[in-house]
Amino acid sequence: MVDQTNPTLGIMAIAASGLKAQQQRMRVIAENIANADSMAKDGNGDPYRRKAVVFAPTDVEGGGQGVKVAQVLPDQTPFKQDYDPGNPAADKNGYVKLPNVEPLVEALDMKEAQRAYEANLNVIDAARSMEMRTLDLLKQ
Repeated sequence: MVDQTNPTLGIMAIAASGLKAQQQRMRVIAENIANADSMAKDGNGDPYRRKAVVFAPTDVEGGGQGVKVAQVLPDQTPFKQDYDPGNPAADKNGYVKLPNVEPLVEALDMKEAQRAYEANLNVIDAARSMEMRTLDLLKQ
């Protein structure tokens, strides 16, 4: 429940929690994209494993529930494999493990996170405008 004495603060706190969560999500996505072409140093190791953000509800100042990043978990989808027997990272069968990162999926996730971030900014702007309009009405 949003604080009824000043609902704008609760609304802004909820939107601010969304901004922070989406910002963390975008950082994880950027890390995934940056490591999309990395590989293990030898055939025994694993390459970079994609990370995924898990959100959870959280209580915010002013009342109401916002969102937070509860965990950043490794994606357990199997690694891609490429046949390259001359590569130092190849296993005994000549296959190189590649990260389980799909750049197109990451780009789409980034776009979705950006839109959610912008939506939260719009909520803050609208709440601020309503508060300013209320102050203007009270001055009259």
